[in-house]
Order: sequence, then C-alpha cells, then structure tokens
Amino acid sequence: MTGWFTRFLPFGWAWFLATIIDILLIALPVMLAVAMVIYADRKIWAAMALRRGPNVVGPFGLLQSFADGLKVFLQETIIPSAANKGVFLLGPIVTFTVALLAWAVIPFNSGAILADINVGLLYILAISSLGVYGTIMAGWASNSKYPFFSAMRASAQMISYEVSIGFIVICVVLWAGTFNLNGIVLAQKGHVLGVINAFALNPLLFPMWVMFLISAMAETQRPPFDLTEAESELVAGYQTEYSSMSFALFWLGEYANVLLMCALNATLFWGGYLPPVEWAPLYWVPGWLWLFIKIGMGFFVFSWVKATVPRYRYDQLMRLGWKVFLPLSLLFVVLVSGWLMATGRFG
Repeated sequence: MTGWFTRFLPFGWAWFLATIIDILLIALPVMLAVAMVIYADRKIWAAMALRRGPNVVGPFGLLQSFADGLKVFLQETIIPSAANKGVFLLGPIVTFTVALLAWAVIPFNSGAILADINVGLLYILAISSLGVYGTIMAGWASNSKYPFFSAMRASAQMISYEVSIGFIVICVVLWAGTFNLNGIVLAQKGHVLGVINAFALNPLLFPMWVMFLISAMAETQRPPFDLTEAESELVAGYQTEYSSMSFALFWLGEYANVLLMCALNATLFWGGYLPPVEWAPLYWVPGWLWLFIKIGMGFFVFSWVKATVPRYRYDQLMRLGWKVFLPLSLLFVVLVSGWLMATGRFG
C-alpha cells in the first residue's frame, strides 16, 4: 500500500497514510467483532439455559449490542467525589487501548499482517501484561474497598497465569524455532503425519494447548476465573463505580482480549490461517476465513465454559496456577527441548 501512495506523496507521508489505513483495517473489524461476540455470548448462554436470548432488536436480535452501546453512550458519566479523577478515567482507556495494540502482530493471511516482527510473540506477552494496569488503576482510583480488593485479586491472578503462559509458549517456540507468529503458523504445515496443520495434536504439545486454553480464561478473567468481579463478594469488582462509556470501555477491552486469546490459540496451536489439513481445494478458501472460523470455535469453548462451570474459590485459582500449571509447564519445557535435542531437530 505504501508503494501505491508514493505515486502521489513523498515516501514519509505515503508510509504514514498507509500505516493509518492498515491500523483502521484491523481496529474497526475487531471492534465490530467485539459487538458480535457479545451477542453470540448471550445467545450461547441462553441456548444452554433453554432460553431465547436477544431476539427483539434487529433481525434475530443482531443489533442488540449496538442498542446497548447507544444506551451507555447517552448515559451520564458519574465520577465518585472521593475518586482520583485522572487515574479513574485513565483505567478503562488503558484497558481498551492495550487490548487493541496486541492485534498488530497477528497474521490474518500470508503477508496480511500490520507488523511482521521477529519477536511478535514476545510483543504480545509484553503488551498483554500491561492490561493489568488498567484494572489496578480503576480499583485504586475508585477509593472504594470492593474495587480495591478486586484490583489486588486481578494483579495476583494475572501475574500467576502469565508465568505459566510464558512457559507454555516457550514449548511452541522451541518446536517452531522462531518468535515470529507467521513463522510459527508455517511451522505447523503438515506437522502431524504430513497431513494435519496443527501443533495441538502433537502428543507433547497437546497438554500445553489444554493448559494454554485454561490459562487464557484466567488471564482474561473469564468464568470460572472471574474472581475480580465476583458479584456475590465484590458487587462488580473494579467496575463497581463506573458508568456510561467508561464502563463500556472495560467491556470492549475484556472481549477484545478474549478474541485476542482465541486468535493466539488458533495461531499457536491450530495452524492460524492454514486450512485444517493439507488438501489443495481447501487452500481456495481465503486464509483469513480459516482464522476467523478457528477464533469462533475457540470463543464457543469460552462461552460454553462460562455457561456450565461454577466459579472457583480464590485459593483454588492460586493453587491451580502455582502448584499445577507452573510445575507442569516447566516439565514440558524440559521434555520438549529434550525430545528436540534427541531427534536432532535443534539448529
């Protein structure tokens, strides 16, 4: 795109304009997808509880999320008198912005990536770790005990599961031999029996996929790990004092993070934009469509768990992270690296 604009503009302006358009081509569909997955989430919950779910606003209720967005946009933003106003308003902005920044390195197709950097996976780990700051800022600035308790829980929870996620992705990086997400996708081509494009069906990496999926739910504070906003204990957690668009930004950030984790799940373990199996006719389907299908299947699992699994106690959550996932992920780092050395795959 930059090359096309250089016909009319100096290179600097051409690069700037092309980059802005690329960012919008990612950010706007992600925000539209967030609205749609909120609707899908509610429909899945309803189906599992034998209810109808949203079915009034628009055909099949498809416009319900947009109606809810308009409602909160028109509401008054109320800031508690004892709150630190600057930090209070900055919290949801940080949460939403960080959730969008990570999409810059997700490959939607071969060559369809905003920033094809060699350390794409490290970039995502760094950016996603910043998300906790929005929650902590919101909890502290509210100057209220329930949001503050929630912020304390959030910081402990995110740190606990980021450690295990880090060791899990090390196993994938060892096998793929690169931190570049596009390279990780291509390393999965014909990985199982020369036919299946997926790391997840590798016996050594399948347990890592299961642990990644569960850790992703904890990292994004989805049920059964939504201890930061447990309504029976903390009213609404760090969101308690928020209203209007500041509350909506938390919701948008949360679902953007969930979609990001589903995209990472598809990219790291299920072949990303590659078709499920090596069969020439399947390559006629655009790569981005395969990626969206895999993201959708991952999101269905997230919703399924939310609708069916009861909430963990906080001590159970910490025990799972530190006493189960951390030792297991460390063990599999040793097993994977040992196998790769024994079979001469390193180098």
